[in-house]
Amino acid sequence: MNLDHIHRYRTLDLYARQVVEGFITGRHRSPFHGFSAEFSDYRQYNPGESTRNIDYRLYGRTDRLYVKQFEEETNLRCQLVIDRSGSMLFPTERHGDPEHPNKLTFSAYAAAVLIELLHRQRDAFGLTLLAPQIELQTPCRSNRLHQQYLLGELDSLLQPIDTSSPLTPQSSLSQSLHLVAEQLHRRSLVAIFTDALVRDDQREPLFDALRHLRHNKHEVILFHTYHSDLEVNLDYGDRPTLFIDLESGRQLKLTPTQIADRYRQTTRELFADLQQHALQYRIDYQPVDVGLGFHQVMLPFLLKRNKSK
Repeated sequence: MNLDHIHRYRTLDLYARQVVEGFITGRHRSPFHGFSAEFSDYRQYNPGESTRNIDYRLYGRTDRLYVKQFEEETNLRCQLVIDRSGSMLFPTERHGDPEHPNKLTFSAYAAAVLIELLHRQRDAFGLTLLAPQIELQTPCRSNRLHQQYLLGELDSLLQPIDTSSPLTPQSSLSQSLHLVAEQLHRRSLVAIFTDALVRDDQREPLFDALRHLRHNKHEVILFHTYHSDLEVNLDYGDRPTLFIDLESGRQLKLTPTQIADRYRQTTRELFADLQQHALQYRIDYQPVDVGLGFHQVMLPFLLKRNKSK
């Protein structure tokens, strides 16, 4: 592990902790109210149950096995899914910067923040990376070692990128999500970070995959990542601009104002289509402008988590 990697990892870990602390401190009423996992009492250990919470120091003093009890402890399982197809690297010049992130950087830091939240509540968390198939899928665990491992995987998403060639092959997001639905054998809260930029003929398959997750009894929250100024408003000025497809490498030079109205209408239709299908399938749909901070992710996630217990 080189020094740059260590620095990025520590930055990711520290940043997540600071965001969580600031979020909690900044609210008059804690969003954790009602599901704390603070130590409450002891009870005698029953043979056959998990040994995770046995207090071995107390065993050394009393020669009896006692288990720590926690107030309103839950067994929530959360799988964080990040689409890391080429389009998520937009805008490329903002890659790796949490203060001015692109879509993938925002998703990596947001996932680190949610993992910190889950770890504090003793919930189990796992990570899935899709690029273009399932590149990584971890089990759900709740310990600090697992958290550190996932932070290391998230850090790998922040590595410098080479923009001289197509960055990531076009991904079949729908096929990958179908596999996620099949491989999660226990009911989970599935938080998906994606820009949902798929071809028109892949729109319905994407909705089918989301429906598959719900059919398998998983709760789903869809964080639809986008860059408002550049992707939605097409704010490039009235001058010829070269656009490069980050997945295929295809290039197109045009003056954005010539197509702005039609483009914005198409974008509005995409957002409306996602929202309509999410409502139909009882999926929480959260559009997330990557330039507006992590509160867009934290509060909706906590509300969804509380419902899913």
